[in-house]
Amino acid sequence: MSEDVAAAEDLAVAGDAATAQVAGAAGAASAGVDGSELAVVLQALADPARLRVVEALSRSPRRAGDLAAAAGVPAPTMSKHLRMLLAAGIVTDERSPRDARVRVFRLRRESVVAVRAWLDQVQAHWDEQLKAFKVHVERESGR
Repeated sequence: MSEDVAAAEDLAVAGDAATAQVAGAAGAASAGVDGSELAVVLQALADPARLRVVEALSRSPRRAGDLAAAAGVPAPTMSKHLRMLLAAGIVTDERSPRDARVRVFRLRRESVVAVRAWLDQVQAHWDEQLKAFKVHVERESGR
């Protein structure tokens, strides 16, 4: 029984060390990225139509009408989606100097970088947890 307790303690210590290591790396990777900002971005990306907009914009900048067609939604609905994407900082818009009515939307790479940094942080945490578990299992099978 004491061997099981010792093994569990070893696993907990390894997990705590991995968590501390990941937390340090995460702080560096996500410097300037606030959890609430990330939540806003993820919430904006939660809608399938908005995901299609982001996918279309990842290929090239587009007008709202083109995005509505690509996402398969009517123009008024696209307008609501674009307002949410703008508010979340996922896209920007530019107006033509010749015709201010024409807006061209572009994907903001910074928003994608923030999500990527967070996903990398989560992945690193799980990788460390799996390594600690592997060490535990190998130690147990060697007994």
